[in-house]
Amino acid sequence: MELYCKTATELAKMLREKQCSAVEITNSVFDRIDAVEGKVKAYLTTEKDSALKKAAEVDTKLAAGETLPALAGIPIAIKDNICTKGVKTTCASKILGDFIPPYDATVIERLKANDFIMVGKANLDEFAMGGSCENSAFMKTANPYDLSCVPGGSSGGSAASVAAGEAILSLGSDTGGSIRQPSAFCGLVGLKPTYGSVSRYGLVAFASSLDQIGPMGRSVEDVAALYSAICGKDNMDATSVSLSQNDFTKGLDGDVRGLRIGVPKEYFGDGVDESVKTAVYKAIDELKNAGAVIKEVSLASTDFAISAYYIISSAEASSNLARFDGVKYGYRAENFSGLTDMYEKTRSEGFGNEVKRRIMLGTFVLSSGYYDAYYKRAKRLQQRIMAEYDAAFKDCDVIITPTTPTTAYKIGERVNDILKMYAGDMCTVTVNIAGLPAMSIPCGSDEKGLPIGMQLIGPKFSEQLLFKTARFYENIYGGFHTIPTL
Repeated sequence: MELYCKTATELAKMLREKQCSAVEITNSVFDRIDAVEGKVKAYLTTEKDSALKKAAEVDTKLAAGETLPALAGIPIAIKDNICTKGVKTTCASKILGDFIPPYDATVIERLKANDFIMVGKANLDEFAMGGSCENSAFMKTANPYDLSCVPGGSSGGSAASVAAGEAILSLGSDTGGSIRQPSAFCGLVGLKPTYGSVSRYGLVAFASSLDQIGPMGRSVEDVAALYSAICGKDNMDATSVSLSQNDFTKGLDGDVRGLRIGVPKEYFGDGVDESVKTAVYKAIDELKNAGAVIKEVSLASTDFAISAYYIISSAEASSNLARFDGVKYGYRAENFSGLTDMYEKTRSEGFGNEVKRRIMLGTFVLSSGYYDAYYKRAKRLQQRIMAEYDAAFKDCDVIITPTTPTTAYKIGERVNDILKMYAGDMCTVTVNIAGLPAMSIPCGSDEKGLPIGMQLIGPKFSEQLLFKTARFYENIYGGFHTIPTL
């Protein structure tokens, strides 16, 4: 088996047993990139020279007998809305097409401290706004399981790179499902952490109260290890919090006997494909047969959550993206007359249609006369959604739902049907609204062989329980580690 096919945990063990070197692992990943990137198009930027240099440094440390972090020497892809010092960070937007940050995001500093090897910057929907990776200003990423299908979004490049063997792990960001949805479409494990558990410093903001950086990989243990490396308090982010533990790979073994699993009926109704329902119900039955207690719960406001999400997120986006005006950095229109004309032309030419759509929606709901009718009501609904989750978690420990209502769809199929595209977030947005942790894990495939994802949702800071539950199911399922033939 090629090195790029193995999990991070397997490769870390091989490194320490001197069965391979970090340079060999990195070369294996870049050989795979050379072979399939032309089909997948996961990366906006690759960093082969610096990656191999870092790999050689890791090998030198290992040869000297140094004790290294758990995943030292493991190649990782970084979503291109996370700042990387000296390496382009474009947010897949023309307006930041040549932007090179002068600093690293906190998560990048922590990856460097753990001797990870950055392969490159992964494609995304522009400014993380989209669910298909079709809204990039530069290219469309394909799903490795079917190159005619989308990989999901907005972290589509991050998901596709790992699924195709072009990286061992990746980082994405999740504002309304942007880690979990592409993980489901690409057959990966993806974690959206509790809001505040991972620093957002250096993440280019979309919706600051909803955004969260998180890990993606091919096994539960891999994702737990990467989360352990990036989580925790950061003085550069006032919303970040200290955690009671920092190694989430411990305590993964065990069973689910007595675990109370809540199944909300609202997530299995109209709009969810029968193949998805069947796969998730089968997984729930398997957990029940292993000793879990299944309880029906209700999250009654789910039907209104998408509306609330797009009002809140767009309102914050209209504010956050106001800084991109052509004055201090980024793209500036060439032909203009006066300051106002420069603003208008720069933003008109620099932003794509989806970003413009959300800026206009956000500006509208915050405007005089509409604030109370839309934004204020959405914030009230946010409190109601939080309360419904709190009530549900009094009766259960974990909630299980489909991650997405469908499997991956064809590239171009929904690009002109915006409401249908937005409806794809129906299973994920409530988690961001409530600030909860949630994980997508594979639980089957449809009749076309496309992956189906199951979502595990827990109370705030219950990541360890999610990892333990997911790991138990991973063992039932037989592992999530396959890479599709391309």
